[in-house]
Amino acid sequence: MLKRHMPSLTALQCFEAVARHLSFTRASEELSLTQSAVSKQVAQLEELVQHLLFRRVRRSLQLTPAGSLYLVEVRKILTQVEMSTHYLRSYGGETEVLRVSTLPTFGSRWLIPRLKGWRLRHPNIHLDVRNELEPDDLAQGRSDVAFFFGQSARPGAECIRLFGEEMVPVCAPSALPAEPFSDPTQLTELVLLQNATRPEAWHEWFQSQDRQTEHSYHGPRFDTFYMCIRAAQVGCGVALLPRFLVEEELAEGKLVIPWQHSLASSNAYYLAYAERAAEVPKVRDFVSWIREHLETAPEA
Repeated sequence: MLKRHMPSLTALQCFEAVARHLSFTRASEELSLTQSAVSKQVAQLEELVQHLLFRRVRRSLQLTPAGSLYLVEVRKILTQVEMSTHYLRSYGGETEVLRVSTLPTFGSRWLIPRLKGWRLRHPNIHLDVRNELEPDDLAQGRSDVAFFFGQSARPGAECIRLFGEEMVPVCAPSALPAEPFSDPTQLTELVLLQNATRPEAWHEWFQSQDRQTEHSYHGPRFDTFYMCIRAAQVGCGVALLPRFLVEEELAEGKLVIPWQHSLASSNAYYLAYAERAAEVPKVRDFVSWIREHLETAPEA
């Protein structure tokens, strides 16, 4: 096997500390090493990368361009090592970890309220819930199961349809005019709140009622449904949202539906897992648990 040109973790820690303090003395004090030991580690690192990382200018220390570039990458590495260490220490020896990827608002509004039941049934399987999903997370083994919205086709994955989506307009009660709307296009008077993940939503909602408006794509844009919910609650405008995400606000009167027309999406919410993981006990248990929820609860 070829020898890998890999610096030691100590060398990276020394470099990062010197770069942060711009001082070998303060770096050595922080790391509880001698100044000569820190200097030696940095010198060995410079020899390995074949670049000077620091230069002395008028008795002060400065990063070279190569040093500045390397510092960004080294900090990422050290942060990842620290996070991975904390991650491993947080679980006992008899505990398994199930990595779950989910959409942010779906996770907070639909999944998390149901997790207590999972914990009671499977106390030795800890969940690591992440709010981002990359297309190859399942294939690369970075996630064990994933919730996503779209079509069922995922290469190398088994996909279970959870439920569809009914989009309804919602706004704060205080945003409603004194007289009820007589036409859906009048909603543009309230400002249409846009969601970055569904740029065509308003256009399709109007189109499904044989209406057109030049304002379909106009209005403040937000990354997540949660942001849209909050913006609607505080009176920023009217948002087009999946009904199941705002059932609580509608029931409590924090949000109202200003025009009674819903749009059924052609996509749906799915739970996916890698085909090769179908018989992994923790994955099988989680899938069965989700199926039970779908059987005992009405479609969202």
